[in-house]
Amino acid sequence: MRVTVFGGSQPKPGDLAYTRALYLGQLIGGAGYTVLTGGYIGTMEAISRGAAEAGGHVVGVTCDEIEAWRPVSPNPWIQEEIRYSTIRQRLFGLIESCDAAVALPGGIGTLAEVAEMWSHLQTGAISARPLILVGNEWQITMDRFFTAFEKYITERYRRLLTFAPDVDAVFSVLQTYED
Repeated sequence: MRVTVFGGSQPKPGDLAYTRALYLGQLIGGAGYTVLTGGYIGTMEAISRGAAEAGGHVVGVTCDEIEAWRPVSPNPWIQEEIRYSTIRQRLFGLIESCDAAVALPGGIGTLAEVAEMWSHLQTGAISARPLILVGNEWQITMDRFFTAFEKYITERYRRLLTFAPDVDAVFSVLQTYED
């Protein structure tokens, strides 16, 4: 199974968010799944590190636009790099290449990743696959969105999202989708 993990670039080693992402990477990598991340720092680094240390295969999906915007290089834990020119191409690569996706806490980029993948699932642009949002922050955010735009987001489209309270719950969900 190929699992894309979205998340913020701010977490640093020692931060709770980094530790949780590292643990998720260990679970995913230890199960023999391939992990795809944006390939850089923060959550992406923690997931990559955890998966690599657990013996999993780690793919970093990187792009020239990110590196032109911020002085950053691919993290040392990725074993395979897929490079695109633009952020848009990178995002589509992360979405189209996975069998499941997980969103940890993050900022504008993570929100964009979730929204884009959710839209692709809604329209059938990609085949059905789990999109798992981790943590109370996502649950609160989406509940407010559902309430504010109730008539636009049917129950059918809400069910395209799976909410997990923590990393252990994410791993349980992934195991139910295993081929």
